[in-house]
Amino acid sequence: MSALTSSTFLARRGISGIVSWFIRIVIYDICITGISDVLGVSRMVALFIFLGILGVIAFVGYMMRNKYATDAGSDF
Repeated sequence: MSALTSSTFLARRGISGIVSWFIRIVIYDICITGISDVLGVSRMVALFIFLGILGVIAFVGYMMRNKYATDAGSDF
């Protein structure tokens, strides 16, 4: 990423974007550390478990949207 595009990114997103990004990273790190501590696995395995859980949640949400919203595709 060049200096021009990164400064444009910072100008567009501002400090609030950076802070929200750091908050997300901390929450994800807490979740991954918790999974690795509870299950006694490495952080890499815990990361894949966490991503699998997020994938299942996304898939269930997608299925529910298609089941309960008949015109969900026309919203976009």
